[in-house]
Amino acid sequence: MPSVLIADDAAFMRMMIKNILTEAGYDIVGEAENGQVAVAKYRELSPDLTTMDITMPEMDGLAALKEIRGADPSARVVMCSAMGQQSMVIESIQAGARDFIVKPFQPDRVLEAVTKALA
Repeated sequence: MPSVLIADDAAFMRMMIKNILTEAGYDIVGEAENGQVAVAKYRELSPDLTTMDITMPEMDGLAALKEIRGADPSARVVMCSAMGQQSMVIESIQAGARDFIVKPFQPDRVLEAVTKALA
């Protein structure tokens, strides 16, 4: 099963994504509470997919995405955004994100984005 790294500063949001993906058979190999930790864990774990929250302390998801894609151009990242972050979503897609999901998460949409990103 594909391995997934979940990056979100809210433990509750990480748990939600983890539950959705674990039930669908994905292997959650790591969690990160900010962009810096996400970049470090990506390097350490080389997950098949990373879900990346846009708004995080220390280093935001967009900066983390750019750093991860800079180190590994084939990295598959799905961005997670709140409503009204349209410009950030567009910028992240331009920076190489495969897809994005909007909070509050709909399980079928999360699975659709992840499946598409891994295809």
